[in-house]
Amino acid sequence: MAITRAGRRRTLLFAGAIVALLSPLVVAPAAANAGHHHHAPVVRVLASGLQGTSGSTIGPDGALYVTEAALGQVTRIDTRTGARSVYASGLPLPLIPLGGAIDVAFVGKTAYVLVTVVGPDVGGTSVDGIYRVDDADSFTVIADLGEYSRTHPPTTAFDLDRGLQFAFQPYRGGFLVTDGHHNRVLKVTKSGAISQVIQFGNIVPTGLDVTGNRVYLAEAGAVPHLPADGKVVTFGVKHPVVRELASGYSLLVDVEFGPRGSLYALSQGDSPGDVPAGSPALGDSGELLRVTGHGRLAVVVDGLDLPTSVDFVRDTAYVVTVGGDILKISGVAGSHRHR
Repeated sequence: MAITRAGRRRTLLFAGAIVALLSPLVVAPAAANAGHHHHAPVVRVLASGLQGTSGSTIGPDGALYVTEAALGQVTRIDTRTGARSVYASGLPLPLIPLGGAIDVAFVGKTAYVLVTVVGPDVGGTSVDGIYRVDDADSFTVIADLGEYSRTHPPTTAFDLDRGLQFAFQPYRGGFLVTDGHHNRVLKVTKSGAISQVIQFGNIVPTGLDVTGNRVYLAEAGAVPHLPADGKVVTFGVKHPVVRELASGYSLLVDVEFGPRGSLYALSQGDSPGDVPAGSPALGDSGELLRVTGHGRLAVVVDGLDLPTSVDFVRDTAYVVTVGGDILKISGVAGSHRHR
């Protein structure tokens, strides 16, 4: 298949958004300059040395569960001690420097893993889809997202006909799934039926959160990753009319409700400028942000090195980075500043 320039830029952009999952990077966490707003949050490394990290979630037991794509596993991390253990292993391994097990979620006490870019379009034989964890080393595919995507192509240009699914969230016993390459959100029912919720232009949807029938979505934005294209938007599942909530920071990769009902976003960092498509953000330029009520984003913590996902337990944020570090950020609600 001939690869169009626009399609190549979009594919490589998304590779840049989660970077090379195997690259050995070191996080140097730093608290934000909180200016005159309250107290700065406390940042420390809870765990390190994970491989191929991307998505995460807080499990029903209060622990943090993180995907390690390079090992084909989901790892459980104690949020108090940082002790980690293998929760599930044997998932398909990535065939290119992105993909494999990319996100994890729970429905009740049952874990599910989102696996992507392991199918025939990249020379693989595995299913791009949602895997139910049956026990420590066995899984059941409940939704073949890759085959749906192949037979229901998007309206935007693409190179991978099975897409690149990036994140998912439970919804009414099933899931909502973002596809950053096909620029859309899919719905999966309890029975595994798949349908499209909304098709975007080339905005690269990444992380999402769901409350009721409303979706809150992060947009990474296309090359050249202008800050104005990094957006947090919302829309209804049944009536998907998009409303912009905030913008102003490059490469937004996650969005999550946190303390006091506030909505937070995660920026991978600043665009390095006029560089080849797919280049990662500048090191140590990532930010945890809070969505304000005025269409703006306020900095909570800056200086993060290529973060990929964020989860909250009360006033504490847990941030996963590409380099395999898990950051524990305490006192999130008491600090922020505007750009």
